[in-house]
Amino acid sequence: MELKYLHTFQTIVDAGSFARAAEKLNYTQSAITFQMGQLENELGAKLFEKVGRRMALTQAGAQLLPYVRDVFASMDRLRCFEKELALCQGDLRIGVGETLLCYRFPAIVKAFHRRAPKARLFLRSMNCYEIRDALIAGDLDVGVFYEDVGGFGSSLTAVPFGRYSALLVASPEVARRYPDFITPDRTIPVPFIINEPNCIFRQMFEGYLRERAILLDHTIELWSVPTIVNLVKSDAGVSFLPQFVVEKELSSGELVEIPTEMPQPHLSAVCAHHKNKWVSPLIELFMDLCKEAAAQ
Repeated sequence: MELKYLHTFQTIVDAGSFARAAEKLNYTQSAITFQMGQLENELGAKLFEKVGRRMALTQAGAQLLPYVRDVFASMDRLRCFEKELALCQGDLRIGVGETLLCYRFPAIVKAFHRRAPKARLFLRSMNCYEIRDALIAGDLDVGVFYEDVGGFGSSLTAVPFGRYSALLVASPEVARRYPDFITPDRTIPVPFIINEPNCIFRQMFEGYLRERAILLDHTIELWSVPTIVNLVKSDAGVSFLPQFVVEKELSSGELVEIPTEMPQPHLSAVCAHHKNKWVSPLIELFMDLCKEAAAQ
């Protein structure tokens, strides 16, 4: 059985389609189809079936997947057998919440590449629910996210990555015009500028608004947190963000905090991996760097 066929099989699953796997591996789609045909012939089982317009894993394919992942995890162990991080070769698939990736991760990435220059980090900006689910499914090696999502119980091994205050911010002009986000049963004619609906701190603030029966004019939904900050600085509306995102703007006076009566508006972040995952030297290094960053 050829390892490249197993690698192609795993890539199809991770990429989500034959076409995307072909693009990622720099193969033609016919080469991908041929390799899967060869693998299916060897195993005597159908691995993929067409469901609507997409290819999905059969039951046999789903049963094969953990064995394939074990094969490549073992190869990672061999690559790092010497335990010398400077010589370690391998890839880490890491999902990170957008705010954490933008404002807390550059120094970690720099330190990782300095310590393990032959390793590769594949970073993905994801919402926290997606990170949790991908870790449980084994689709990520490590995830850094706000544990407020819950729902992972004992499935993941997690270390703290800091506890962060969150606050309502606006430009000084908008805060002067709309200073009261405490009095209930009212409408405030100002836009709420925030991340997508599964954003944890968005959910926290929208829950507060519901409890107070406070209605805002409308919601401007953006993926880029730096863009959100820039729009709020430009008097376009208010936002509710982790404090570390807007520390510079608060210090310079470009943004100010608007008081609320939210009980303990804090977010707790974690760095986690699946509890059954082999902790390679690269994963251990990455998690140690996250712990060091949290301690600072």
